[in-house]
Amino acid sequence: MTALGPLMIDLAGPEITPADRRRLQHPSTGGVILFARHFEGRAPLAELIAEIRALRRPHLLIAVDQEGGRVQRFKGDGFVPLPAMGRIGRLFAEDRQAGLEAARSLGWLMAVQLREVGVDLSFAPVLDLDRGISGVIGDRAFDERPEAVIALAIAWIGGMHDAGMAAVGKHYPGHGAVAADSHIAHPVDRRPFATIERTDLRPFKALAERLIPGLMAAHVIYPEVDDQPAGFSPVWIGEILRRQWGYEGAVFSDDLTMAAASTAGEIEQRVERCLAAGVDMALICNHPELVDRVQKTVSLPSSAQREARLARMFGHGPLPSEGRLERSPRYAEALAWIDRLGVDEPDLFPDRA
Repeated sequence: MTALGPLMIDLAGPEITPADRRRLQHPSTGGVILFARHFEGRAPLAELIAEIRALRRPHLLIAVDQEGGRVQRFKGDGFVPLPAMGRIGRLFAEDRQAGLEAARSLGWLMAVQLREVGVDLSFAPVLDLDRGISGVIGDRAFDERPEAVIALAIAWIGGMHDAGMAAVGKHYPGHGAVAADSHIAHPVDRRPFATIERTDLRPFKALAERLIPGLMAAHVIYPEVDDQPAGFSPVWIGEILRRQWGYEGAVFSDDLTMAAASTAGEIEQRVERCLAAGVDMALICNHPELVDRVQKTVSLPSSAQREARLARMFGHGPLPSEGRLERSPRYAEALAWIDRLGVDEPDLFPDRA
């Protein structure tokens, strides 16, 4: 038995190379995030995931960003395109019950299709508010109103749970009030904590109190709270999330190679600082040379508490059968919601977290 390490990494392409294998088998690794470049069809994807799972025991966590709308890595060959969460929010505004039913149905469909091929978790749902400010969030969020986001997220997470998948809400404590995109810039939210607490923070607190299994931290600086981006902040993670809220779920960093993470130093310092702040799993995406640097030079001690949190992120229950799924009334119901809501968004950053 090999304990899960605190790094989540990716692969160069749709097949495991010898260098990939070495990185995946390193004790610092605990998970793999997949992107659009890893998808060449449903059967090859399932084979790739099975090969990854066979490398370690317990197997590495397999993750993907499959929110729907603009962020959907696997499309075609049986993967049904999903509406953006904002479309569900608009339905909710017109018909509350219909919105909740659509959220649960589509959360289930998203999760069950991934579990069919062996994926453990999707980094969803988005808990940010769509304030009309952040282009990178936009209709990835359910709504502008915290109470609507809370209700729809609970329904979506319920659907994921029905399919045997743990949810990871993002981007704590909220990315919706800043225009800058943390992939390529350094967003700063200068509002006082009291304002954030009664608005953007409300969905995260409500879901943390219901013990959402995982949260992903934002690379946004809130200088009225701390001068570090939230994902490196002992205040946001250690003090507010862990101590004040008593949150015991798993905390994931956003991709540490994003521009906004550079304020924490070189990649070695980024990993060390986010883990020291209370993050359980640090993501390093699209830069295998940086993974090599961390694995060669950074000592990442084991943590029974971290490993227990991450163990709860594995898919649970039997893997569904594709043929059986397509005959399911619940599948037909989900397709009906998609027909009603519509889908027309291209993927946003197909190879970024």
